[in-house]
Amino acid sequence: MVLANLNDVLTKANKEYYAVGAFNASDLSTARGIIAAAEELNSPVILQFAEVHEEFMSIEMAANVFLDLAEQASVPVVVHLDHGENFGTIMGVIKLGFSSVMVDTSSFPFDENVAQVKEFVKIAHTLGVTVEGELGVMNAEDGSGTLRYDQMEDSYTNPEEAELFVERTGADALAIAFGTVHGLYREQPNLNFERIKEIKERVGIPLVMHGGSGLTDSEYRQSIENGINKINYYSTMAHDVTNQLREYLKNNEKAALTDVDVKLQEFVKENIMTKIKVFGSQGKA
Repeated sequence: MVLANLNDVLTKANKEYYAVGAFNASDLSTARGIIAAAEELNSPVILQFAEVHEEFMSIEMAANVFLDLAEQASVPVVVHLDHGENFGTIMGVIKLGFSSVMVDTSSFPFDENVAQVKEFVKIAHTLGVTVEGELGVMNAEDGSGTLRYDQMEDSYTNPEEAELFVERTGADALAIAFGTVHGLYREQPNLNFERIKEIKERVGIPLVMHGGSGLTDSEYRQSIENGINKINYYSTMAHDVTNQLREYLKNNEKAALTDVDVKLQEFVKENIMTKIKVFGSQGKA
Protein backbone atom coordinates (compact mmCIF):
# COMPACT_ATOMS: atom_id res chain seq x y z
CA MET A 1 0.00 0.00 0.00
CA VAL A 2 1.26 3.49 -0.87
CA LEU A 3 2.07 5.72 2.12
CA ALA A 4 -0.81 8.18 2.64
CA ASN A 5 -1.00 11.72 3.97
CA LEU A 6 -3.82 13.46 5.84
CA ASN A 7 -5.54 14.66 2.67
CA ASP A 8 -5.63 11.11 1.32
CA VAL A 9 -7.63 9.83 4.28
CA LEU A 10 -9.42 12.89 5.71
CA THR A 11 -10.92 14.39 2.56
CA LYS A 12 -13.36 11.48 2.28
CA ALA A 13 -13.93 11.48 6.06
CA ASN A 14 -14.82 15.17 5.86
CA LYS A 15 -17.39 14.57 3.12
CA GLU A 16 -18.95 11.48 4.68
CA TYR A 17 -18.95 12.54 8.36
CA TYR A 18 -16.67 10.00 9.99
CA ALA A 19 -13.29 10.24 11.72
CA VAL A 20 -10.00 8.47 11.21
CA GLY A 21 -8.22 7.35 14.36
CA ALA A 22 -4.77 8.77 15.07
CA PHE A 23 -2.97 6.42 17.42
CA ASN A 24 0.40 7.00 19.09
CA ALA A 25 3.05 4.34 19.43
CA SER A 26 6.53 4.42 20.91
CA ASP A 27 7.47 0.78 20.33
CA LEU A 28 7.20 -1.85 17.60
CA SER A 29 4.57 -4.04 19.27
CA THR A 30 2.12 -1.20 19.82
CA ALA A 31 2.60 0.00 16.25
CA ARG A 32 2.00 -3.50 14.90
CA GLY A 33 -1.15 -3.84 16.99
CA ILE A 34 -2.49 -0.56 15.59
CA ILE A 35 -1.84 -1.59 11.98
CA ALA A 36 -3.36 -5.03 12.61
CA ALA A 37 -6.55 -3.42 13.92
CA ALA A 38 -6.86 -1.19 10.85
CA GLU A 39 -6.26 -4.11 8.50
CA GLU A 40 -8.80 -6.31 10.29
CA LEU A 41 -11.48 -3.63 9.82
CA ASN A 42 -10.30 -2.36 6.42
CA SER A 43 -9.87 1.12 7.81
CA PRO A 44 -7.41 3.91 7.02
CA VAL A 45 -5.28 4.78 10.01
CA ILE A 46 -2.93 7.49 11.24
CA LEU A 47 0.13 6.09 13.00
CA GLN A 48 1.61 8.83 15.15
CA PHE A 49 4.91 9.42 16.87
CA ALA A 50 4.86 12.16 19.52
CA GLU A 51 7.91 14.36 19.86
CA VAL A 52 7.81 13.86 23.65
CA HIS A 53 8.20 10.08 23.16
CA GLU A 54 11.69 10.42 21.72
CA GLU A 55 13.07 9.31 25.07
CA PHE A 56 11.55 5.86 24.41
CA MET A 57 12.38 5.53 20.72
CA SER A 58 14.55 7.75 18.55
CA ILE A 59 12.85 9.56 15.71
CA GLU A 60 15.17 7.79 13.27
CA MET A 61 14.09 4.41 14.61
CA ALA A 62 10.43 5.44 14.59
CA ALA A 63 10.73 6.47 10.95
CA ASN A 64 12.30 3.15 9.96
CA VAL A 65 9.69 1.11 11.85
CA PHE A 66 6.58 3.13 11.01
CA LEU A 67 7.38 3.64 7.33
CA ASP A 68 8.16 -0.04 6.87
CA LEU A 69 4.87 -1.01 8.51
CA ALA A 70 2.99 1.51 6.38
CA GLU A 71 4.49 0.25 3.13
CA GLN A 72 3.61 -3.34 3.98
CA ALA A 73 0.07 -2.58 5.19
CA SER A 74 -3.02 -3.46 3.16
CA VAL A 75 -4.74 -0.20 4.14
CA PRO A 76 -3.74 3.49 3.83
CA VAL A 77 -1.41 4.48 6.67
CA VAL A 78 -0.43 8.07 7.44
CA VAL A 79 2.87 8.35 9.33
CA HIS A 80 2.41 11.53 11.33
CA LEU A 81 4.43 13.57 13.83
CA ASP A 82 2.28 14.46 16.83
CA HIS A 83 2.89 17.76 18.66
CA GLY A 84 5.98 18.85 16.80
CA GLU A 85 7.23 21.92 18.61
CA ASN A 86 10.88 22.18 17.51
CA PHE A 87 12.01 23.27 14.06
CA GLY A 88 14.74 20.64 13.95
CA THR A 89 12.39 17.81 14.87
CA ILE A 90 9.75 18.79 12.32
CA MET A 91 12.26 19.21 9.51
CA GLY A 92 13.98 16.02 10.59
CA VAL A 93 10.91 13.82 10.26
CA ILE A 94 10.05 15.36 6.90
CA LYS A 95 13.53 14.43 5.67
CA LEU A 96 13.12 10.93 7.12
CA GLY A 97 9.94 10.39 5.12
CA PHE A 98 7.03 11.11 7.46
CA SER A 99 3.99 11.89 5.32
CA SER A 100 2.44 14.37 7.74
CA VAL A 101 3.41 16.66 10.61
CA MET A 102 1.66 18.56 13.35
CA VAL A 103 3.20 21.98 13.85
CA ASP A 104 2.24 22.82 17.43
CA THR A 105 2.97 26.48 17.99
CA SER A 106 -0.37 27.05 19.72
CA SER A 107 1.32 28.39 22.84
CA PHE A 108 2.51 31.44 20.90
CA PRO A 109 0.42 34.55 20.20
CA PHE A 110 -1.97 34.20 17.25
CA ASP A 111 0.15 36.04 14.68
CA GLU A 112 3.30 34.11 15.52
CA ASN A 113 1.41 30.81 15.48
CA VAL A 114 0.11 31.70 12.00
CA ALA A 115 3.54 32.76 10.74
CA GLN A 116 5.29 29.59 11.86
CA VAL A 117 2.63 27.21 10.57
CA LYS A 118 2.53 29.08 7.25
CA GLU A 119 6.28 28.62 6.76
CA PHE A 120 6.11 24.89 7.45
CA VAL A 121 3.15 24.53 5.10
CA LYS A 122 5.20 26.09 2.28
CA ILE A 123 8.02 23.61 2.85
CA ALA A 124 5.88 20.54 3.51
CA HIS A 125 3.49 20.99 0.60
CA THR A 126 6.33 21.07 -1.92
CA LEU A 127 7.19 17.56 -0.73
CA GLY A 128 3.64 16.19 -0.58
CA VAL A 129 3.61 16.32 3.22
CA THR A 130 0.47 17.52 5.00
CA VAL A 131 0.38 19.87 7.98
CA GLU A 132 -1.90 19.97 11.02
CA GLY A 133 -2.00 23.18 13.03
CA GLU A 134 -3.52 23.89 16.42
CA LEU A 135 -5.45 26.88 17.69
CA GLY A 136 -6.73 27.25 21.23
CA VAL A 137 -5.39 25.95 24.53
CA MET A 138 -5.37 22.19 25.12
CA ASN A 139 -5.35 21.62 28.87
CA ALA A 140 -3.57 18.65 30.41
CA GLU A 141 -5.00 16.49 33.19
CA ASP A 142 -1.84 15.93 35.21
CA GLY A 143 -3.46 14.66 38.40
CA SER A 144 -2.83 17.84 40.35
CA GLY A 145 -6.55 18.41 40.83
CA THR A 146 -6.34 22.08 39.73
CA LEU A 147 -8.06 21.65 36.35
CA ARG A 148 -11.75 22.61 36.39
CA TYR A 149 -13.62 21.19 33.40
CA ASP A 150 -16.47 23.63 33.93
CA GLN A 151 -14.15 26.66 33.69
CA MET A 152 -12.44 26.13 30.32
CA GLU A 153 -14.48 28.40 28.03
CA ASP A 154 -11.70 30.98 27.74
CA SER A 155 -9.35 28.35 26.36
CA TYR A 156 -11.68 27.18 23.58
CA THR A 157 -10.78 27.88 19.96
CA ASN A 158 -12.30 31.10 18.67
CA PRO A 159 -14.26 30.48 15.43
CA GLU A 160 -13.30 33.82 13.84
CA GLU A 161 -9.62 33.24 14.61
CA ALA A 162 -9.90 29.71 13.24
CA GLU A 163 -11.16 31.05 9.91
CA LEU A 164 -8.28 33.54 9.69
CA PHE A 165 -5.78 30.88 10.75
CA VAL A 166 -6.80 28.48 7.97
CA GLU A 167 -6.93 31.24 5.33
CA ARG A 168 -3.47 32.55 6.21
CA THR A 169 -1.64 29.27 6.83
CA GLY A 170 -3.10 26.86 4.28
CA ALA A 171 -3.02 24.11 6.90
CA ASP A 172 -4.61 20.81 5.88
CA ALA A 173 -6.22 20.09 9.27
CA LEU A 174 -6.85 22.06 12.42
CA ALA A 175 -6.73 20.80 16.00
CA ILE A 176 -9.23 22.71 18.13
CA ALA A 177 -10.00 23.11 21.82
CA PHE A 178 -13.63 22.50 22.81
CA GLY A 179 -13.37 20.85 26.22
CA THR A 180 -11.23 17.74 25.86
CA VAL A 181 -7.96 17.42 27.80
CA HIS A 182 -4.76 15.49 27.36
CA GLY A 183 -4.45 12.46 29.62
CA LEU A 184 -6.97 10.46 31.65
CA TYR A 185 -10.08 12.28 32.82
CA ARG A 186 -10.62 12.69 36.54
CA GLU A 187 -14.07 14.24 36.10
CA GLN A 188 -16.82 14.24 33.49
CA PRO A 189 -15.65 16.42 30.57
CA ASN A 190 -17.69 19.46 29.59
CA LEU A 191 -17.67 19.42 25.77
CA ASN A 192 -18.90 22.29 23.63
CA PHE A 193 -20.22 20.52 20.52
CA GLU A 194 -21.70 23.74 19.16
CA ARG A 195 -18.21 25.25 19.10
CA ILE A 196 -17.06 22.43 16.80
CA LYS A 197 -19.96 23.14 14.45
CA GLU A 198 -19.32 26.90 14.44
CA ILE A 199 -15.68 26.38 13.55
CA LYS A 200 -16.41 23.78 10.88
CA GLU A 201 -18.90 26.09 9.16
CA ARG A 202 -16.20 28.73 8.91
CA VAL A 203 -13.16 26.68 7.91
CA GLY A 204 -14.47 23.65 6.04
CA ILE A 205 -11.29 21.62 6.47
CA PRO A 206 -10.96 18.48 8.66
CA LEU A 207 -10.98 19.27 12.38
CA VAL A 208 -8.92 17.35 14.91
CA MET A 209 -9.76 16.23 18.43
CA HIS A 210 -6.80 16.00 20.79
CA GLY A 211 -7.31 14.45 24.19
CA GLY A 212 -9.56 11.82 22.63
CA SER A 213 -9.23 9.36 25.49
CA GLY A 214 -11.98 8.62 27.96
CA LEU A 215 -15.03 9.90 26.09
CA THR A 216 -18.25 7.95 25.75
CA ASP A 217 -19.26 6.50 22.39
CA SER A 218 -22.03 9.09 22.25
CA GLU A 219 -19.57 11.95 22.83
CA TYR A 220 -17.30 10.66 20.07
CA ARG A 221 -20.20 10.37 17.64
CA GLN A 222 -21.60 13.79 18.48
CA SER A 223 -18.16 15.34 17.98
CA ILE A 224 -17.89 13.66 14.58
CA GLU A 225 -21.39 14.76 13.55
CA ASN A 226 -20.39 18.35 14.26
CA GLY A 227 -17.16 18.27 12.28
CA ILE A 228 -14.35 16.24 13.87
CA ASN A 229 -12.52 14.04 11.33
CA LYS A 230 -9.31 13.03 13.14
CA ILE A 231 -9.31 11.75 16.70
CA ASN A 232 -6.10 11.41 18.69
CA TYR A 233 -6.40 8.49 21.09
CA TYR A 234 -3.62 7.14 23.32
CA SER A 235 -3.85 7.58 27.10
CA THR A 236 -6.82 5.29 27.75
CA MET A 237 -5.41 2.62 25.46
CA ALA A 238 -2.04 2.73 27.21
CA HIS A 239 -3.70 2.52 30.63
CA ASP A 240 -6.08 -0.31 29.72
CA VAL A 241 -3.49 -2.39 27.86
CA THR A 242 -1.05 -2.05 30.77
CA ASN A 243 -3.71 -3.36 33.15
CA GLN A 244 -4.43 -6.27 30.80
CA LEU A 245 -0.74 -7.15 30.67
CA ARG A 246 -0.49 -6.93 34.44
CA GLU A 247 -3.40 -9.38 34.79
CA TYR A 248 -1.94 -11.67 32.13
CA LEU A 249 1.42 -11.86 33.91
CA LYS A 250 -0.26 -12.50 37.26
CA ASN A 251 -2.06 -15.51 35.76
CA ASN A 252 0.85 -16.74 33.62
CA GLU A 253 3.95 -16.88 35.78
CA LYS A 254 5.91 -18.82 33.16
CA ALA A 255 5.28 -16.31 30.41
CA ALA A 256 8.41 -15.34 28.46
CA LEU A 257 9.26 -11.99 26.93
CA THR A 258 8.04 -13.17 23.53
CA ASP A 259 4.69 -14.15 25.06
CA VAL A 260 4.33 -10.66 26.48
CA ASP A 261 5.17 -9.17 23.09
CA VAL A 262 2.45 -11.21 21.39
CA LYS A 263 -0.10 -10.33 24.08
CA LEU A 264 0.76 -6.64 23.87
CA GLN A 265 0.01 -6.64 20.14
CA GLU A 266 -3.20 -8.58 20.74
CA PHE A 267 -4.46 -6.25 23.48
CA VAL A 268 -3.60 -3.12 21.47
CA LYS A 269 -5.36 -4.52 18.41
CA GLU A 270 -8.53 -5.29 20.38
CA ASN A 271 -8.55 -1.85 22.00
CA ILE A 272 -7.97 0.05 18.77
CA MET A 273 -10.61 -1.95 16.90
CA THR A 274 -13.30 -0.79 19.32
CA LYS A 275 -12.43 2.84 18.57
CA ILE A 276 -12.24 2.41 14.79
CA LYS A 277 -15.79 1.07 14.87
CA VAL A 278 -17.04 4.01 16.92
CA PHE A 279 -15.20 6.56 14.75
CA GLY A 280 -16.94 5.19 11.66
CA SER A 281 -13.91 4.46 9.47
CA GLN A 282 -14.46 0.70 9.28
CA GLY A 283 -14.59 -0.38 5.63
CA LYS A 284 -13.42 3.04 4.39
CA ALA A 285 -9.92 2.04 3.26
